[in-house]
Amino acid sequence: MPNANEDNPTALSQVQHRAVSELLRVSPVADDLARRFQDAGFSLALVGGSVRDALLGRLGNDLDFTTDARPEDVLKIVRPWADSVWDVGIAFGTVGAQKAGRVGDAVQPFQIEVTTYRSEAYDRTSRKPEVSYGDSIEEDLVRRDFTVNAMAVALPAKEFIDPHGGLKDLAAKVLRTPGTPEESFSDDPLRMMRAARFAAQLDFEVAPDVVAAMTAMAERIEIVSAERVRDEFNKLLLSGHPRKGLSLLADTGLAAHVLPELPALRLESDEHHRHKDVYEHSLTVLDQAIALEEDGPDLVLRLAALLHDIGKPRTRRFEQDGRVSFHHHEVVGAKMTKKRMTALKYSNEMVKDVSRLVELHLRFHGYGTGEWTDSAVRRYVRDAGPLLDRLHKLTRSDCTTRNKRKAAALSRAYDGLEDRIAQLQEQEELDAIRPDLNGNEIQEILGIGPGPVIGKAYAFLLELRLENGPMERDAAVSALKEWWTKQA
Repeated sequence: MPNANEDNPTALSQVQHRAVSELLRVSPVADDLARRFQDAGFSLALVGGSVRDALLGRLGNDLDFTTDARPEDVLKIVRPWADSVWDVGIAFGTVGAQKAGRVGDAVQPFQIEVTTYRSEAYDRTSRKPEVSYGDSIEEDLVRRDFTVNAMAVALPAKEFIDPHGGLKDLAAKVLRTPGTPEESFSDDPLRMMRAARFAAQLDFEVAPDVVAAMTAMAERIEIVSAERVRDEFNKLLLSGHPRKGLSLLADTGLAAHVLPELPALRLESDEHHRHKDVYEHSLTVLDQAIALEEDGPDLVLRLAALLHDIGKPRTRRFEQDGRVSFHHHEVVGAKMTKKRMTALKYSNEMVKDVSRLVELHLRFHGYGTGEWTDSAVRRYVRDAGPLLDRLHKLTRSDCTTRNKRKAAALSRAYDGLEDRIAQLQEQEELDAIRPDLNGNEIQEILGIGPGPVIGKAYAFLLELRLENGPMERDAAVSALKEWWTKQA
């Protein structure tokens, strides 16, 4: 196991102790698998993120292994042992499996990936890594992204392998590459984004030479597929410190290639002149939205918080009184959000939800300081639909004024709105606002068949419902007939 005789013995002895505890916990499963590889004449080692997380005391039930066995040999060993096996990653040398193992008094499922020693490299025109297999664990570790992910524990002997000083970097909380960062990023440019992601996930600093290489090579990220960029960006945004990773993307120029709307915000001042720029305001809104999350990280909310003001650069106007305005930036921003998220291959549902939140984020401010009519409350709830809870969080997060009195007033006003929504929900079932007559009833009352006019009548009754609340059937029928006579 790790040698604690290093520059920082206290920190290293702590990670050493955590690693022993974590590895003992997973030993029944890991050692059993390792002995099967050993009996077949192959080596097996716990590797990469699994070793890093064990040293940090946060190893879960997802275990990554590396081996000199080729994928077809891995399948022969794993299939009789595992509860289930999948080979969707076999083209990249990876075999996946699930195995139930005893941890203390409980039986838990372990997700396992076994990958053949390999090396990856990009050419200048490829969007996918070219995979070739290696013959030694040292060769495998040198191709990994960062030294803290280039450590291994050979099993079942539990021999610690750390040829690039990953343990020392882990104790120092710094991200370095096993070889030169230029070589590493040339092999796989996505590693530049992974540097930002790990900085955000682990709250680590990125070594200056790594930052310099990211800055110099930022343009190389464009050969990576949109799907891989999106997945890495999601991991960054869902981390514990997304501001740290986002700042690194912006500072190195990577964001200019994967999310150019973000650094563009640095060019503008917001309309309140209370923030350094809209970029800093947006990061603050993201931080405040995260603080309001109740059931873990919410990707839709975080994306909306980050992107809610991206329409401001395109809508900036200098008014005659010296103010700066951004009229309709929420509408423009919603369109920009849809375009960017579509380019990054987000699902249609997620694109729809995030762009809708961006479009609605100013709606609250359009109703003054709290003079909300019942009709306005109904429309607010109707327009937000299932996104209402997220819209509450986004709207509250968007208040970043340093004026405590103004912030308190806005908070009270929104408290009032939420109270009004709750009251009307009790009375009217706001979550499912519908006209007081359905389509079949409209046809029967008007004596007509299906057609476009039914949709118009339905829309009329819906507007009536939103404006006046629930109506008695006779009143709804009378209103419909009166509307119908005016259509002739």
